[in-house]
Amino acid sequence: MSDTSEQFEYFPYESLRPNQREFIELVAETVRNGENAIIEAPTGFGKTVSVLAGILPQAKEMGYKVLYLARTHRQMDRVIEELKVINRKAKVSGVELRSRKELCLHTYLTQFTSDAYTAMVVCKNLKKLGKCEFYENEKKKKAEFDELVHFFLDEPSHPVEILSYAETLELCPYDLTKRMAEKADVIVASYLYLLSPSIRENFISSLDVDYSDLIVVFDEAHNLPDQAISALSDRISINTVNRAIKEADEYNEHEIANFLSIFGRGLEILFQEKLASRDVQETPVQPELVFSHVVDVLGLDTRWLVKTLNDMVAVGDAIREDRIEKGKPPRSYIGRVGEFLLLWLSLIGREDYLFLLSRERGLSLELVALDPSKALGFLREVQSAIFMSGTLTPLEAFRDVMGIERARLKKFPRMVRRENAQVLVAKDVSTRGEERSLQVYRKMVDYIVEAAKLIPRNVGVFAASYEVLQGLLSANLQVRLEETGKAVFIEKQGASSAENDAMVASFKAHAKGKGAVLLGVMGGRNSEGQDYSGNEMNGVVLVGIPYARPTPRVQAQVRYFERKFPDKGRYYGYYLPAHRKLVQAAGRVHRSAEEKGSIIILDYRVLWRGIRKDLPDWIVETMRPVDLARMRLYLRRFWSGGERFKKTLREV
Repeated sequence: MSDTSEQFEYFPYESLRPNQREFIELVAETVRNGENAIIEAPTGFGKTVSVLAGILPQAKEMGYKVLYLARTHRQMDRVIEELKVINRKAKVSGVELRSRKELCLHTYLTQFTSDAYTAMVVCKNLKKLGKCEFYENEKKKKAEFDELVHFFLDEPSHPVEILSYAETLELCPYDLTKRMAEKADVIVASYLYLLSPSIRENFISSLDVDYSDLIVVFDEAHNLPDQAISALSDRISINTVNRAIKEADEYNEHEIANFLSIFGRGLEILFQEKLASRDVQETPVQPELVFSHVVDVLGLDTRWLVKTLNDMVAVGDAIREDRIEKGKPPRSYIGRVGEFLLLWLSLIGREDYLFLLSRERGLSLELVALDPSKALGFLREVQSAIFMSGTLTPLEAFRDVMGIERARLKKFPRMVRRENAQVLVAKDVSTRGEERSLQVYRKMVDYIVEAAKLIPRNVGVFAASYEVLQGLLSANLQVRLEETGKAVFIEKQGASSAENDAMVASFKAHAKGKGAVLLGVMGGRNSEGQDYSGNEMNGVVLVGIPYARPTPRVQAQVRYFERKFPDKGRYYGYYLPAHRKLVQAAGRVHRSAEEKGSIIILDYRVLWRGIRKDLPDWIVETMRPVDLARMRLYLRRFWSGGERFKKTLREV
């Protein structure tokens, strides 16, 4: 369409894809009216450039700042790429924020910090003590610093580009991006910048803006409920308490050491009573019981308990400063325990939190948030918020769970052509708990191996859980796949981002040869956060439906949602999240309308009406029940396109 440039100033391409015009106009009207929008649009639609084209005219005219939030670095980088293209047509500035650790040149911080809070404390103290040469250079090289800010505001740039320039001039890349963020039209960042209460307040104050000055975009918004719960939750282990006792002795904090010793002993008694005699990994606990032993022994009332915990936080800050001066890791176990217990104490009586004793990763206390909407309380103040993803159906449920008011709901049709999509559902296997057995896993392995043989090049296999994946491996899956001549890659629990990225890159590279098979789990980073184009994933096999185990935290969330949304609690808290993960994993196959792909689901429950209603139209419309023989025939016909299979198919 030749008139695109005139009508959409910030849309940089010559023509619009199907439905993009309606998307852009919807976003523009939403922003003008100060409303919110929840939009489902398929992969390959061009959501990123469309939402920017809809928002930027109003943002530039009225002086709003756009916060574009995503889950992964890859998604954030994609926004910068689109801003670069837009900038060639209409002037726009943008900056991508990364953590201090990723944007720091000081070896002490990069070596000794592992979380955002510690990195913030270390950075603050290194500057205070005059021990950061890069910060000191900001004053000495003010002209160069300011010039660099203007240079990058003139052309949206990736963090690695900013890091490279800053390193050459020996300036702080983190401070550079912060200064750019104050002036940039668009800030691209992780969800945590707004979901975490402590990070959010520091972030907004550093920008010197009010919430009413912001337009917020949440990309891949299907991740929001889990990410919000994670941001609002916390845990601390008994090992941390024991280390805090040693730290108190080391720094001659005898009163704190005594308090922690008695508190730790009380925890051990509590764990013995609640967990040791039961075959469970976690159990809810009355929050007051955690303090009962120390209160009884020391005769503390709540006021003195709070004073003691505040003293621990202050001592923790002093210890971190001392360790920084001595060049030691800047941690304080005393401070960490004090901060956690103050939070625990402040949340007593709240129905939207679960208090847990756990031993899954060592004996621990856990604060589990139950209401993800609490992380979005600031939405009432912003000008507008846009939530978008390829998997938000049903939109009303997402709106309810996340507590989004004044919301427009819009679902755009899938662009996959019917002839390019194949969905086959095995009617004789399932991962239902009572049906799992070595015999069933072997039957599933037969399906997977046949699919890997018949689907050309690369195939993904995503299981409902690591437990199911292990069941498949115990049924000889890896050996049998290797016999097909394709390389096998297995997603590892706990692998670093760098390790996982390297593995996925190697998997994708095999698409140019004989192909490979990637084994992982639904809801994992490779079944949701990765893009596979061309032959990088021609098919996926989805093994089971990723329902969560009925742990106390899952049951507590269901009960909480039942109170908040009568008759919908189990659906919102248990069924729907699993169905969305299934659809996300299925979506790895089709990254554009032209791409051809097979989806094989090894669980007959997907044929049930109650599950089908949560699946996209394109899956339901192309879904066919199969056994192993029929799957083999459908796959051969789909990938060969030959006529010789049609007669045989009718005879099956």
